[in-house]
Amino acid sequence: MRTRPYLAAFFAVALFSASAAPQPDQFTPLVVAPLTANTRSFHGTDGKTHLTYELVLTNTNPTPATLQRVVIVDASDQSKALASFDGRRLLSHLRTTGATAADSPTIEFNQTRLLLIDFTLDPLATIPARVLHNLQVLAAPAPSLRPATPVALSYTVAPLDINPNLPQIGPPLSGGGWVAINGCCEQTLAHRVSSLGCNGGIYFAQRFAIDWMRLDKAGRLLTGDPADVHSYPDYGADVLAVAEGTVVGMLDALDDQKPGSLPDRNTITIENVDGNHLVIDLGDGVFAFYAHLRHGSIKVAVGDRVHRGQVLASLGNTGNTSAPHLHFQLMESPSVLCSNGLPYSFDSFALAGQIPLADYANATGMEGNWNKGMFPAPVSRKGQYPLDLNIVDFSSAK
Repeated sequence: MRTRPYLAAFFAVALFSASAAPQPDQFTPLVVAPLTANTRSFHGTDGKTHLTYELVLTNTNPTPATLQRVVIVDASDQSKALASFDGRRLLSHLRTTGATAADSPTIEFNQTRLLLIDFTLDPLATIPARVLHNLQVLAAPAPSLRPATPVALSYTVAPLDINPNLPQIGPPLSGGGWVAINGCCEQTLAHRVSSLGCNGGIYFAQRFAIDWMRLDKAGRLLTGDPADVHSYPDYGADVLAVAEGTVVGMLDALDDQKPGSLPDRNTITIENVDGNHLVIDLGDGVFAFYAHLRHGSIKVAVGDRVHRGQVLASLGNTGNTSAPHLHFQLMESPSVLCSNGLPYSFDSFALAGQIPLADYANATGMEGNWNKGMFPAPVSRKGQYPLDLNIVDFSSAK
């Protein structure tokens, strides 16, 4: 498994208040804007409402700016703090534009950082229509052509609308034992941090992607030689259409990669990095993406209309992948990498358990029994999004 649009020529730094009354202009040397115009809230299997997005921060002054705290507030009531990031938590969510971890909360002149925002709300809480961001920063006290002594500044900026429309889909696979690997929403996971500069913007196409692998009845992800694709219980599984749609993109030219090894980096392109794949237009600006499909297994062609539950292809191990799995995501355009990933919910599934996060993080391979976190009986879930390492049963999905 592997380990967007940002075209703004300026950053919004105007102040906002609940009354929307004009506010005095304020010098804001560290400017900030959301990477996307809006984000969508979604319900996770933890019973909480999640919001996940990014902020872009740039220091416009010769004085280094040190980010101390970011507080997300309800735009209709700025006294209502929804989440905050400071100290180690702030630094762990701060990234470079080159998709690496930032080593300091200090941003030098003309430098840019990305702040990965992920927080939850109580499921009974009212979801705000818009949020704002209060920055507390040590930075230049006034415009200057030379570095100055930093002072403490605080300003509330960067409005972001919360889109209430969440795609709801059916399962991309059938049966039980499916594990949501590299799922949402920890900032250390491969999909969450995989920003890419392309088409003139910065994109997080895989923001909500899941790598689906399957446990056998004994709770194993691997049953034999790790270098043999047939040793993985998920290999060859039917891949299903999650909704009505039209096929708008595909690739079916690559043979399976030998598990445990990645393809030659010199052969990887934007087109083939995800191996054999399908892109399906679900309508309303939502596109489904299926990656790493088995060579020769794709049963549809560009232009075909598909229906929910239709078998599209077989799960394989093609492209930049170290073991057979289905990479699945929704996105806002047919571009598989130069697009913004979208959250969604499955209308119906059963939560069968949870692979312990620490056990998986400390494992050196996939061998062993992974069903220690299995529930006595699967629990029916509706309108939720599976979180990282959830064990999901799609058998009863309708």
